[in-house]
Amino acid sequence: MVAGNNLFFPVIVLASCVAILFIAFGGLWSEHTQKKVSFVKRNGTHFIVDGGVFYVNGWNSYWLMDHAVNDHGKHTIKAMLQAGAKMGLTVCRTWAFNDGDYNALQISPGQFDEKVFRALDYVIAEARRQGVRLLLALVNNLEAYGGKTQYVKWAWEEGLGLTSSNDSFFYDPSIRRYFKDYIKTVLTRKNTITGVEYRDDPTIFGWELINEPRCATDASGNTLQDWIEEMSTFLKTIDSKHLLTVGLEGFYGPKSPKRFTENPELWASELGTDFIRNSMIPTIDFASVHIYPDHWTPLKDLEYKLNFVSTWMQSHIEDGEKELMKPIMFTEFGLSSENQGFNPAQRDRFYKIVFDIIYNSAKNKGPGAGSFPWQFLVRGTEEYNDEFGIVPWEIPSTYKLITKQSCGVARTRGVMLWQTEHLKQLCSH
Repeated sequence: MVAGNNLFFPVIVLASCVAILFIAFGGLWSEHTQKKVSFVKRNGTHFIVDGGVFYVNGWNSYWLMDHAVNDHGKHTIKAMLQAGAKMGLTVCRTWAFNDGDYNALQISPGQFDEKVFRALDYVIAEARRQGVRLLLALVNNLEAYGGKTQYVKWAWEEGLGLTSSNDSFFYDPSIRRYFKDYIKTVLTRKNTITGVEYRDDPTIFGWELINEPRCATDASGNTLQDWIEEMSTFLKTIDSKHLLTVGLEGFYGPKSPKRFTENPELWASELGTDFIRNSMIPTIDFASVHIYPDHWTPLKDLEYKLNFVSTWMQSHIEDGEKELMKPIMFTEFGLSSENQGFNPAQRDRFYKIVFDIIYNSAKNKGPGAGSFPWQFLVRGTEEYNDEFGIVPWEIPSTYKLITKQSCGVARTRGVMLWQTEHLKQLCSH
């Protein structure tokens, strides 16, 4: 009996330890494993998930990694992703870069801040928990968060740069090597929370090479085209599982007949980009387009701008069907609150045009595969706001538009398996 008790108590202690470990860590593990997540694939002009066609109702919150660096910001990230899921949104586009700036992920070429990388780990893990996928951009054409300007500065400071021109980012061999090293480091990063390398994580919807690339020093487009071909091929050798896009604004190039009829103004064909040519590359899985009539046609009135939105979208969807045979995603769109006489009803009209065109594409199995307003925020993220940012649930009419779009797309073919019950509740009201 004594011997039996001596054996019994260690078993109890061991069982207690296992229970404590499960309470401490088991919940976190189960959160990552309870939802089966499959990679999003492409079949012609459609995205495919679990054998079904998938249309995206997404949004932009570019600031997630930056805000997650400090522990007190993590609850805000969770709140934003929860809010997106609550609205039935399925993909969030955000930055996976910060080069040489405050809270820099890449401090200098090949040197990374582990604390910032852990913030990105958290963003990806939390997106998984909330049932949201991420479209991750890898560098900025603009100076914000370092961008190509920072890469050129690094090369110049090391005595390796060919020129101080920002556009040398696209053709300087040293800078190309910097960026390839960056791509490899990010894609092969093992998430410290989930234990999954980024390239193996289906929470990531896909990668975007560069936000809004322009290379005006070579209006022919050859320089940018060569860069896209090289970088997309390199990325695919590391990660063949995820989708890839360029990050274009959608301007038609100097050899495209649409440069006269569809571009916002003539300058748009002189920026070294070409929507059709850049998106045609086999290693590019889907095309991206932005919509900013306020910045592109500032002297036009509201009605002109709203008409432009419709024709701009329809033109690119037509390209997806007839020229590219790929999905088209409108990964940024917004109407500026700084317009004279602006009111939220004008923005609602803008949103509705975009949403209706995507809904009709989904209903008719077209290549218009999704849209992403720029940008959504929650309270406590005012520092990231701009003339386009909104807290959507604080504007009832806009919130209703967004949730209605989520329900409409879901009824056609835009629902993930784990969202079914939630969307039943959301869309029954």
